[in-house]
Amino acid sequence: MTAALLNSWDTDDRRALRDLTRQFTTKHVLPDLATWERNGEVPRELHHTAATLGLLGASTPESVGGSGGNALDMLAILEEIILSGGSSGLISALFSHGIATPHIVSSGNDDLIDRFARPALEGRMIGALAITEPGGGSDVANISTTATRDGDSYVINGSKLYITSGTRADFVTTAVRTGDRGHAGISLIVVPTTTTGFTVSRRLEKMGWLCSDTAELFYDNVRVPAQNLIGEEGSGFGQIAQQFQGERLSLAFQAVATARRCLNLTTEWVRSRETFGRPLSTRQVVRHRIAELATEITAAEEFCRSVAVRWVDNGGMLAETAMAKNNAVKVCDHAVYEAVQLFGGLGCMRESEVERHYRDARVLGIGGGTTEIMNEIICKMIGL
Repeated sequence: MTAALLNSWDTDDRRALRDLTRQFTTKHVLPDLATWERNGEVPRELHHTAATLGLLGASTPESVGGSGGNALDMLAILEEIILSGGSSGLISALFSHGIATPHIVSSGNDDLIDRFARPALEGRMIGALAITEPGGGSDVANISTTATRDGDSYVINGSKLYITSGTRADFVTTAVRTGDRGHAGISLIVVPTTTTGFTVSRRLEKMGWLCSDTAELFYDNVRVPAQNLIGEEGSGFGQIAQQFQGERLSLAFQAVATARRCLNLTTEWVRSRETFGRPLSTRQVVRHRIAELATEITAAEEFCRSVAVRWVDNGGMLAETAMAKNNAVKVCDHAVYEAVQLFGGLGCMRESEVERHYRDARVLGIGGGTTEIMNEIICKMIGL
C-alpha cells in the first residue's frame, strides 16, 4: 500500500475509532450475541447505545444528525466489529439505516431528513430498504410494486421480499413504480410501518445472519403523503444505483474482516490443538494452507482499501467496487471453509465462532448484488 493510502487508514482519529468500536463490541455485543442469534433479532436499545457513541452516523454529516467523517470511518467500524468477535449478521441488523437513509440524506429534503434520517442516526428509529420482490431479485428495473398518485398522496400496492430489519423497522424506504416499464419508471418513497395497509407478511428463517431479522412485506392500498417521495418521480433507479456502490464496499470489507478473523482464530487453534502428540501447527500441510490463506486475505484487504480510498476521493469506480466485492467474497469463502475444516468437529458446533462465520459468509455473495451481477457489471465496464 502506498504511503498516501496507508495514511488514509492509519490516522490517530481512526485508531481511536477502532478502539471505541472494539470496546463497544466487547462490552455491548459479545455477552449477548448468542442470545440474539437464538431470538432472531437485536434489541432496539443497542441502536441507541451505538448512536450515543457516535458509531451509527460515522459517515454522515453532523448537519443531518450524523457524527461526521466519511465512508472510510464507517468501513473501519464494520471491520473492527468483526475483528473483535462480532459478526456480519450483527452489522446487518444494527446498521440497516445505512441502506435506508442515504437516499434521504442525499436528496437534501429537510422534512424527510428530520422525520426519518435524523431519528435513525440517533438510534431512535429503525429503517429498512425494500427493493427485492418475490418475482425477482437483482432486476431492479422491473419492480412491480406500484405507487399511484391520488391528490396529495401516493397509494402503494405490492410486496417485498428478503427485507433486512423488516420486522422491526419504523419506516421502509421503498422502491416503487410510479411510471412506465423500465428503470425510468422507478421512484423511492418512505413508508412508515404504522401506515394502514402495511403488514409484515412473515418473518423469514435463514441459514445465516440469524440475529438480523428478515421479512416479507405487503402493501395493500397503503396511502402515504406525497411529500414522502424521495427526489423526483422516476429518479429512484439512479438513486439506488448510486448507493449500491457503498453497500457493496461495505459487504467487501465485512468479507475480508470475516476472513481475517477466521484466520486469527484458526492460527491460535492449530498452535494449541495437538494430534498424535504434537500441535497441528507443526504439520507442513496445515502451515502451508494457512500461509496461502494469509496471502489471499492480505491481498484482498489491500485491494479493498485502495478501492475505498479512491472511491471516496473521486467517486465512480463501478467496476472496481464490483471486483472488490467478488474477490473479497471468494477469499472469505475459502477462509471460513478452511477454518471449519481445521477446527474439525468443534468447527461444526454452534459454540464455535467459526461455525457462525461459515453460515454468515454465504449471504455476502448475494446481498448488494449477486456475484453473477457483479461479473456482468465488470464485463460491461471493460467493454465485453
